[in-house]
Amino acid sequence: MAGSVNKVILLGNLGRDPEIKSFQSGDKIANFSIATSESWRDKATGERKEKTEWHNIVVRNDNIVKVVENYLHKGSKVYVEGSLQTRKWQDANGNDKYTTEVVIGRFNGQLTLLDGRGAGGGGDDSFGGGEPRKMSGEKQSFAADLDDDVPF
Repeated sequence: MAGSVNKVILLGNLGRDPEIKSFQSGDKIANFSIATSESWRDKATGERKEKTEWHNIVVRNDNIVKVVENYLHKGSKVYVEGSLQTRKWQDANGNDKYTTEVVIGRFNGQLTLLDGRGAGGGGDDSFGGGEPRKMSGEKQSFAADLDDDVPF
């Protein structure tokens, strides 16, 4: 295959407060989980069904870690773009275990806070104003901060 793509897009709510880890080098990473749900009506019974999936998210970009640390909490609604990575580790008994995570790296991936002021999860978005804000790679998009009266 000439090329390949490893890209994950998720829109969901945090299931717990983020965990921030600091290293001696000064680098930080953030870990949190988000829930995505789908619902449908059972054809046989007419009953409404719902299925929730949990996704582990790892943020390795220092700028985005700061936003996670300061503005995300349990219940926050977020849009996440990253890549799937599986890592191997050993439990206390020495058994090999595998964990698959969505990773927002230093130069790829993005996080957009979707909660408006006082909306779902009880908190503000990252910079106030009720507009979604995006943190992406080493660049930041703050289009909602523009105070233009452009009529289109």
